[in-house]
Amino acid sequence: MSAPAADQPLVLASASPRRLELLARLGVKPDRVLATDIDESPLKGELPRAHAVRLAAAKARAAAALAPDALILSGDTVVGVGRRILPKAEDEATARQCLALLSGRRHRVFSAIAVLSPDGILREALSETIVRFKRLSAEEMEAYIAGGDWRGKAGGYAIQGAAEGFCQWLSGSHSGVVGLPLYETRRLLRAAGVALG
Repeated sequence: MSAPAADQPLVLASASPRRLELLARLGVKPDRVLATDIDESPLKGELPRAHAVRLAAAKARAAAALAPDALILSGDTVVGVGRRILPKAEDEATARQCLALLSGRRHRVFSAIAVLSPDGILREALSETIVRFKRLSAEEMEAYIAGGDWRGKAGGYAIQGAAEGFCQWLSGSHSGVVGLPLYETRRLLRAAGVALG
């Protein structure tokens, strides 16, 4: 098991069980999981890439205010269609709208991570993945919505669930689409002094 340098506790600033599972693939178990409550509304004219980067850093800073002596790892995943930021689907109508937008076309998934040290050094990285969905029939959309896999997910889908069957191809980081790009995460944690194999 790895630990941050100088016995700093590692805090994962996310309530996402998927991020916790992905972090475990690197052999890392955070000392604490600390969900942050920040306003995730896009700023006027904000593009998907900038939105993901801003939110990851904001989550890290919010967690650092509660755990100032810890090394903070945070992340944010944004699904973008062109300049448009797709919401996290909290109801069936939103999930249906997202799936209709994604059906038969390419979209981008921006997964930003931030590592904030107690000394105030912020390390950031961004994974950009292009995903193409098959054209979805009304029956496929309704079956997916009935399964509930979309709830709380950016763009209304989880690539690690049934929606993977809609994915014709993917160029980039699969773990980034799930919610924590492992290559970038490993690189930033090592730069912050976390001993990884």
